[in-house]
Amino acid sequence: MSPNDIPFLSATALAQSIRSKEVSPVEATQAYLERIGAVDSQLNSYITVCGDEAMAAAREAEQAVSRGGALGLLHGVPFAVKDQFWTKGLLTTGGSTLLSDFVPSEDATVVARLRQAGGILLGKLNMSEFATGNSVYHPYGQPHNPWDVARHPGTSSSGSGAATAAFLCATSLGEDTGGSIRNPANNCGLVGIRPTWGLVSRYGMLGASWSMDIGGPISRTVEDCAITLQAIAGHDPNDPHSAQVSVPDYRAILGQGDLRGVRVGVLRDAIDADYINPQVKNLVSSAVASLGEMGATLEEVSIPLMDRAAAVTRAVLAVESASLHHEWIRTRIGDYDRNVQIDFLTGALLPAQIYYRAQKMRDLIRQATLDLLQRFDVLALPSSSEPAPIIPTQAGLKNKEQAVQRMAGRRSLTGVFNLANVPALSVPCGFANIDGKDLPVGLQLAGRPFEDGLLLQVAHAYEQQAGWHQRRAPI
Repeated sequence: MSPNDIPFLSATALAQSIRSKEVSPVEATQAYLERIGAVDSQLNSYITVCGDEAMAAAREAEQAVSRGGALGLLHGVPFAVKDQFWTKGLLTTGGSTLLSDFVPSEDATVVARLRQAGGILLGKLNMSEFATGNSVYHPYGQPHNPWDVARHPGTSSSGSGAATAAFLCATSLGEDTGGSIRNPANNCGLVGIRPTWGLVSRYGMLGASWSMDIGGPISRTVEDCAITLQAIAGHDPNDPHSAQVSVPDYRAILGQGDLRGVRVGVLRDAIDADYINPQVKNLVSSAVASLGEMGATLEEVSIPLMDRAAAVTRAVLAVESASLHHEWIRTRIGDYDRNVQIDFLTGALLPAQIYYRAQKMRDLIRQATLDLLQRFDVLALPSSSEPAPIIPTQAGLKNKEQAVQRMAGRRSLTGVFNLANVPALSVPCGFANIDGKDLPVGLQLAGRPFEDGLLLQVAHAYEQQAGWHQRRAPI
C-alpha cells in the first residue's frame, strides 16, 4: 500500500491492516504527519502537533505487533483530540491565550483510554474558546472547513471536524455541551455522537457546563465512531458523575441493515420549521424515508417546548460557564474573545431566578423527551438548520434579531437532547448545493439513555445503504 493511501483508510480498516502487518504503526503515523504538514496550513485544525512523541509511540506499537499477542482495539491508529482534554506533558489551551502555558501532569481519562487501546496521539485540535461555541477570534488560527475553506467547520469542536474530514487523523474526540460534536459532524460530513451523559468520563476535561458537558467521538464512519466510543466509555472513579453501567460491544451490535422492529419518531415540526433550509428539509425527509424502507416503523411526533430548548441551553450554559471563570472574569475579562466576554458577563449577571426558571423549563423538556422515548426507540430530525455557514468576521451582535436567532433555530435542534442528557448523533444524509459548492448535511438521531448502541445500529444501517461517507472533501 502506498503511504499516500494510508490516511484515507477508515480507522477500522487501518487497525485491521496493522494487525495483519500490511501497514506498520510507524508507516501510518508518518503518513498522517506528512499529510498534516502538507494540508493543515489551509485549515488550522491543529493547535499542537506532537510529531516526535507520536513517532516514538508508533515505534513502540510496531514492536508490540512484532512480539505478537493481544492488541488493543485501536492499536497503531493515529488519533487527535480537542484541546479541551488534558494531555500529559503537552500544551492544553482550551482554545484560549489564558491557558497558553498550561501543561498538565496527567492525561484526561479519555486520552489515557485511547492510548491503552493502542491509539497514537498526533496532537491537539483547535476549538472555540473554552468551548463556548460563539468566539470569533481564534488565537491559534481560524479553523476552516475542508469542503469549502470560506465556511465554518462547526463549533466548538472545530478542529476535530476539520481534521477528521481532511484525513489529518483517523478518528478524533470532540466535546458536546449544546451541539459541539453534532454541529461539526453536520458541517464536515462526519459521524459524531454525543454519548449519554455519564457514559464517558470527564476527568481531565476543561469544563463549560457541568450539567451538560460530555466528550465523544467525531469519526468518518459509524463503525469508526463505534470503536472510538468503545475505547473511551465506562465508569471512572475519578469522575463522580460517571455512571456504573456495563459497556456493550458497540461494533458487534451494528448489524446488517435490517431495521424491522425499530420504532422511529419523526420530528416533522422540526424538519418543516421555517428556519430549515429547503435542501436540508428534503435531504432529511429522504433519509427518514430510507429508514422506513429498511423496515423501521415511522410515526410523526413532536416534543412540547422544543422551540425553547436553545434559550434554556444558553441560560444554563451562561451561568455554569461563568461560575467556572469567576476569578478571571473579575481580573482578566479583556483577555477573552469579545463574544466570550459577552457570554461570561451575561452569565455572571443573570439573576438566580432566571437560572431557576431555566432549570424548571429544562425539566419539562427532559420529561417530555423521555416520555416520547418510552414509545419510540429513536427520534429523527435535522442535525442543523443549514449546511456550513460562511465564517463570521464580526464579533458581538448587530441587533435584537441576531440575539433572538442565538436563542432559537438550529440550537434548539441539538439543545433539546443535551437538556435531556440522552444520546444523540449526526450521520451524513446528503449534500446541499450552496453557491455552487456541495456541502454536507446531517441527519440527527436521538435515543434513550445508555442505548447509544441502538443509535449507532440505526445510523450504520442508513450509512451503508446511502453511501454518503464514501465522498471525500476536495482538499
